[in-house]
Amino acid sequence: MVHFVNRDGQTITASGRSGDSLLDVVESQKLDIAGFGACEGTLACSTCHLILDQEVYDQLGHIVDEELDMLDLAFGLTDTSRLGCQVCLSESLEGMTVRVPEGINDMRRSDDTGSSSNS
Repeated sequence: MVHFVNRDGQTITASGRSGDSLLDVVESQKLDIAGFGACEGTLACSTCHLILDQEVYDQLGHIVDEELDMLDLAFGLTDTSRLGCQVCLSESLEGMTVRVPEGINDMRRSDDTGSSSNS
């Protein structure tokens, strides 16, 4: 069981199997977390950025360089930030609460549409 505190403060509780990533849980349970997991877990974005409690963060393994690179792009980065695609459920994490940051850095959403003007 995982408790996600969404951007609006609403808590969404979902379950997954041991070994599932938090991204897997969001996708399989069709949780309403806008923009979450744009790259589908390929470590090419930071849209599955989550903020963990210190005790949960301390239980997780080493962060790989690719995750650190993506976290550098994350909105609202904290000392206990991780990407949901890299955090897998285990018995020791049962019942954890994770917070979704107030915003996301999603390169798909930009004021610049990429269109060029005809001169």
